Amino acid sequence: MAINVPGLVSIIVFYLVILAIGIWAAWYKRRRGGSPDENNERIMVGGRDIGLFVGSFTMTATWVGGGYINGTAESVYTPGLGLLWTQAPFGYSVSLILGGFLFAKQMRKQGYVTMLDPLQRKLGKRMGGILYLPALMGELFWSAAVLSALGGTLAVIIDLDTEISVIVSACIAVFYTLIGGLYSVAYTDVVQLICIFIGLWLSIPFAFTNPAVSDIGTTAVNGPNWLGSWDSTQTGTWIDSALLLIFGGIPWQVYFQRVLASDSAKHAQIMSFIASAGCIIMAIPSVLIGAIGASTDWNATAYDGDPIAKSQEGLILPIVLQYLTPVAVSVIGLGAVAAAVMSSADSSILSASSMFTRNVYNLAIRQSVSL
Repeated sequence: MAINVPGLVSIIVFYLVILAIGIWAAWYKRRRGGSPDENNERIMVGGRDIGLFVGSFTMTATWVGGGYINGTAESVYTPGLGLLWTQAPFGYSVSLILGGFLFAKQMRKQGYVTMLDPLQRKLGKRMGGILYLPALMGELFWSAAVLSALGGTLAVIIDLDTEISVIVSACIAVFYTLIGGLYSVAYTDVVQLICIFIGLWLSIPFAFTNPAVSDIGTTAVNGPNWLGSWDSTQTGTWIDSALLLIFGGIPWQVYFQRVLASDSAKHAQIMSFIASAGCIIMAIPSVLIGAIGASTDWNATAYDGDPIAKSQEGLILPIVLQYLTPVAVSVIGLGAVAAAVMSSADSSILSASSMFTRNVYNLAIRQSVSL
């Protein structure tokens, strides 16, 4: 398959727009000046003046990454799983609610810079630095997952080499995060979340009306049964997975970075609740795409074979965009996936670097150094 030139052009334009917004945000906030300490705080926690509107967008966008939307569609589509076992939207949503009730206000009132600060204060600076390692591993694996989702999507829709797409995407996210810190990340997240919402919802009517797609209401109970089925012997596994998502989503610096950047403790809590609802809302189009994929006669499309037979369940979202929607719509959907990836990758980059700079380099290794 030759490279899809319109798709390639669209992704280049999208990256340039995101890069421009990131640079503008950095310039707009830096022209205010400030002392070195104020500038450092501005990079890590946005000067603690991120309002409710921008804060809610950036907190939601951080969770709704490429792995989130691709993985949700994959789980709904995969036989033996279905909607019943698609736990990430529910788990992350509950995680944000608990984080808002238990930690958001208290952390913001204390004026911490990272989630490791209270641990470092309690356990000592050296131990706090060691605790950076599991946090770093989480950020690395999360970034790898979302960038992999983008690479697979670009490979399906525009036949672009996966390694090239991942490297370029990561470099762009690193660049505007480096120059603008949390301001650039937050303002680009607003645009990225809008792109995700529009791009995915726009593709759904076209996929629904494709002649190869059966009524998803019928296939929900007959045939593929994308709703999933309950096996009482797996109850413990379901509960374990749910608890992992719920409590594993709380000790995450990208969450607390938004909480600590909020302009008030009350807004930090409200942002958590809004983002909780946002996670559920943003998962709906992915659920529908997974259901559409399960309801499709792939032999009646240009796709050669069946995604399950090819072990391509993880690519069902880009496959639906590519083979069940017009080219223009699939290109817009590609922008949605790219936006989802960038909104999570930039947050992980800033999160890991902030914790290393403050909690490891400054407080654990060189305690007398000036940031």
